[in-house]
Amino acid sequence: MSERQEFITFARQEGANITALCRQFGISRKTAYKWLGRAVAGERTFPDRSRRPHRSPGITPAAVEAVVLAERAKHPAWGGRKLHHALARQGMVQPPAPSTITAILRRHELLPPDPPPRAFRRFAHAAPNELWQLDFMGPRDLDAGQVHPLTLLDDHSRFALLVAACGDQQTGTVRAHLTRVFTHYGLPRAILCDNGSPWAPAGEVGLTRLEAWWLRLGIEPWHGRVYHPQTQGKVERLHGTIALEVFGQRTVPDLATAQVAFDSFRTCYNQDRPHEALEDGVPIEHYAPSPRPFPETLPQIVYGPDDTVRVVTIYGSIQWQGRRHFVSRGLVGEPVGIRPTTEDGLWHIYYCQRQVAIIDRREQPEV
Repeated sequence: MSERQEFITFARQEGANITALCRQFGISRKTAYKWLGRAVAGERTFPDRSRRPHRSPGITPAAVEAVVLAERAKHPAWGGRKLHHALARQGMVQPPAPSTITAILRRHELLPPDPPPRAFRRFAHAAPNELWQLDFMGPRDLDAGQVHPLTLLDDHSRFALLVAACGDQQTGTVRAHLTRVFTHYGLPRAILCDNGSPWAPAGEVGLTRLEAWWLRLGIEPWHGRVYHPQTQGKVERLHGTIALEVFGQRTVPDLATAQVAFDSFRTCYNQDRPHEALEDGVPIEHYAPSPRPFPETLPQIVYGPDDTVRVVTIYGSIQWQGRRHFVSRGLVGEPVGIRPTTEDGLWHIYYCQRQVAIIDRREQPEV
């Protein structure tokens, strides 16, 4: 600034050569006359002025920014893309672009830093109800006891069929909730879950009671690879959203309050929350109930004419040709079919359409 003041002093002297002074001070004639104009206007120190334009016709209006911030306040876990599509679905004629909304959120310090990018590949079944993903979310402490959130998600549409506040992880609890879902939405072709209780036998071969029930209903039980939760990636991602949008926003004192919060979340998740994997649509637009109704009574199990039928005893085994053979503790009281193979001394044991055990008379010792 002192050099500018010096230049102005020299330039305002009588007979000053502006061109020579510009060359001496290393400035252009345009800059020189700009400084002289500021001096005539009464300035004395000549600091740098902001280059920000006097007008910004493209700036987001304050009223629109207020709408964005209000929607964000209702959904603190949503980012620019979801807010953009949610506002469009609500009837906003020209909602700000996702990048503009992101800039607004950053300006108000409402977004964490971006995570590092990672490569991934999406996969989804071709139609609703071909596969459902089922899992318990990790238990959450309440003022009294714990809640075990039970979640069920359609693989194709990401439609949350169930978010239930359970007090335990017992088979009876799961079956009661699934009965209500099956009655309302029909039956899927298959259910995918991990290898934990109550849908996988702990440390044993065979089937669980839940798997036996599913097979009677014509549902294939599937299990992900051990220690690979990404196999159930969609339902695991749902758990992350629940942790953020339910437990991260409120205190949940008891099971009843948890269920109210889950019901509200499920409605928003299915009907309002844009999903990037659905091209920013919502799950309910991509889901339809199954055409396979839930039967009032379980269908009878029919085996082939070459099958020998045995009922599984209380020990989870059957008696065959003078020997006891273990099948599954989850099939106690259920009929199984012993089916001959093309190899002598080898039989397959079936429950419904699923092979559950083998009998190998060449190697199996008498028990």
